[in-house]
Amino acid sequence: MAATLCFQQPSKPISYFPHPKSKPSLPLPTKLSFFRCKASVQTLISVEPEPVFTSVKTFAPATVANLGPGFDFLGCAVDGLGDHVTLRVDPSVRAGEILISDITGTTTKLSTNPLRNCAGIAAIATMKMLGIRSVGLSLDLHKGLPLGSGLGSSAASAAAAAVAVNEIFGRKLGKEALVLAGLESEAKVSGYHADNIAPAIMGGFVLIRSYEPLDLKALRFPEDKELFFVLVSPEFEAPTKKMRAALPTEIPMVHHVWNSSQAAALVAAVLEGDAVMLGKALSSDKVVEPTRAPLIPGMEDVKKAALEAGAFGCTISGAGPTAVAVIDGVEKGEEIGERMVEAFMRGGNLKAVACVKKLDKVGARLVSSISR
Repeated sequence: MAATLCFQQPSKPISYFPHPKSKPSLPLPTKLSFFRCKASVQTLISVEPEPVFTSVKTFAPATVANLGPGFDFLGCAVDGLGDHVTLRVDPSVRAGEILISDITGTTTKLSTNPLRNCAGIAAIATMKMLGIRSVGLSLDLHKGLPLGSGLGSSAASAAAAAVAVNEIFGRKLGKEALVLAGLESEAKVSGYHADNIAPAIMGGFVLIRSYEPLDLKALRFPEDKELFFVLVSPEFEAPTKKMRAALPTEIPMVHHVWNSSQAAALVAAVLEGDAVMLGKALSSDKVVEPTRAPLIPGMEDVKKAALEAGAFGCTISGAGPTAVAVIDGVEKGEEIGERMVEAFMRGGNLKAVACVKKLDKVGARLVSSISR
């Protein structure tokens, strides 16, 4: 009888509590909700900081989680796609509370209740870490990423919000603390996993060595090497919770050994700048991709088309439905993208769009600010 391993996803309890019987100092439309910053994270700053800006605008990039065999412990950021947050000191919002005033972009269906919104949850957690009790904030979210795309949409919102709160109060927290704030959001929305939120905040490739305690390792892809991601997104939504529910609870020992070796090869490829080996490892998952690919119409045809067109490797980005291939040139990447789009239509009857993007080495960042 083949040996098997029990499979458990990282988990951590999370709780949020609205300020009891809290009322706004000024009447607001009923669709707007705001809450005092109470989250399960701990206050890290001994003296409450004062805001150094009246307003900030931040950006956080899209991310590719898992990278094939690195389920829940490997991810990277991609350039040019992502979400924006505008955060303001707002005297009309009660001190210590945050208001989501507007949501624009690819979707407006998201809740403006901060306890039910990725950006709001991360902002609240960051406020708690900073010990903010004397200032009220209002937040606008502009979604550049569609929901359920497999490109870290929730993480991009959370990362942009956490960085915005940190920036408006003088950048008192380090990146790992901001990842923890973002994890509060991810746990509420899709599960306690950092392979989107960590690269969204830190940029580049990130290895999550441990969740308890959180231990993050930035993996530096060499500056003199070329790496491009071909991202092909079909008109199909794959909710993360649904896709995680499809995962096996046990795996054969032989698959565990295989995936472990491929994940190690992928890390080595990143550090060496070896795009060919990176692609081979990325394509070699025997645990997660085989269970998820059949749930995305045409995915198996898309992977085959990418490899036949010359991609170094291809897999599902995060929970999907976006497919990601890797290559070392833009022109070749565009050709591969065309073949992948055709395969989604041929094999899954799905329209799809393709783009070729570089690695985002910066992560979530300040875009603009207005000083006090």
